[in-house]
Amino acid sequence: MQYEKIIKELKSHSNPKNVEGMQRFGIQGKEMLGIPMPILRKMAKDVGKKHDLALRLWKSGIHDARLLACFVDESDKVTEKQMESWVKDFDSWDIVDQCCSNLFDKTPFVEKKIDEWTKREEEFVKRSGFVLMAAKSVHDKKAKNSEFERYLPIIKRGANDERNFVRKAVNWALRQIGKRNINLNRKAIKVSEEIQKMDSKAAKWIANDALRELKSNAVQKRLRSKN
Repeated sequence: MQYEKIIKELKSHSNPKNVEGMQRFGIQGKEMLGIPMPILRKMAKDVGKKHDLALRLWKSGIHDARLLACFVDESDKVTEKQMESWVKDFDSWDIVDQCCSNLFDKTPFVEKKIDEWTKREEEFVKRSGFVLMAAKSVHDKKAKNSEFERYLPIIKRGANDERNFVRKAVNWALRQIGKRNINLNRKAIKVSEEIQKMDSKAAKWIANDALRELKSNAVQKRLRSKN
């Protein structure tokens, strides 16, 4: 009964003008309702964590219901099979980002999926691998530097992908790693300078944008104060 009630509530918030605005930012999906994120997050808070409900919401195919599914699912109940099933359904960068940074990054399969998905050719699957890197860089406060150092060659390998949603995720991962601490900052800057020399427009954009932030006074001052 709760599923039907939630779908009804979601549809009551449908906003075609918001859908148009979202599409201008590259957000897409088969059935979009245009519900603002604060409303979805409030609904998720009211619903609480419910794995079985999340699976049903995902199967609905409704873009906004899938976002809600990412917020209400229970990470300890997410299986590798589920992750592979969902990642094949990813059809928009916002679904990738919300799912990977609110749910998938809390599962025990993060490292495996980073390795696998960053090698895949599908645009949103590949993006997912790099978004997992970025999410871990932000959320996993106890992780050792070595865990992130191993990502740098993967980032370098992915830096020549000219597709917009991939290159932006590669850049995001690189910047987040370089903002963790001063040692990782130096290593990320070094890799950025190597990427900068690659014969690729995407690589040059990724490197230039990352260097601008990683070398900035604000970032350097913050990292030095942590030492």
